Amino acid sequence: MDEASKTAYGQYCPISRALEILGERWSLLVVRDMIVGATRFNELARGLPGLSRSLLAKRLRQLERAGLLTHREGRYLLTEAGRGLEPIVFGLGNWGATWAFEDPHAYELDTELLVWWMHTRVDTSAFSGPRHTLHVQFTDDPRQYWILVERGVPSVCRSDPGFDVDLTLTCDVATLYRVWLGQLPIARALESGALSAQGLTEWTGQLQTILKLSPAAPPVMGSRAVKT
Repeated sequence: MDEASKTAYGQYCPISRALEILGERWSLLVVRDMIVGATRFNELARGLPGLSRSLLAKRLRQLERAGLLTHREGRYLLTEAGRGLEPIVFGLGNWGATWAFEDPHAYELDTELLVWWMHTRVDTSAFSGPRHTLHVQFTDDPRQYWILVERGVPSVCRSDPGFDVDLTLTCDVATLYRVWLGQLPIARALESGALSAQGLTEWTGQLQTILKLSPAAPPVMGSRAVKT
């Protein structure tokens, strides 16, 4: 018996073959992050903080051997086979939003991960100037973060970068997660006071345009509409 057969399901079936490639822990989340734009090792590591760098490297090698991605010039890029997983990954998101997505557990509320996710979806293209700063502070966590967008390139700062702040968002961690994932509409969060947005009028008035929600938000919003 060769090494491959030891970990195989031993069933000649396309589903079992797919699971032999994608059934390892973290594999689909690595693919998820690549689908939404991560191409560098450090980007993937930041977006998957529960995954050790050594195991991330192993998963990337496995996915590359399976023909789902290529690695060149320091970038990981999905192949045609890898891009073909997009409807499957988001199909799982649709199922999870409908059948397995309730209130968050405390261990799931990672402030740094949330701000990291958010920084990839901030859109300041409608505003003038080469630099924009978004300050995120939580009422139930002492850590503060700044999302700095310089010439269209966003980054996350854990300490004050020293630039004028265009917009400050303040709320508790769970609320911002719920907003980000489409469970709580931004307008409703602002109206109730659960979320505070302070800063330039042009920013506060266009918050829903500036802060684009998670790619996983549409099925969550659809599920919320069905349930209500």
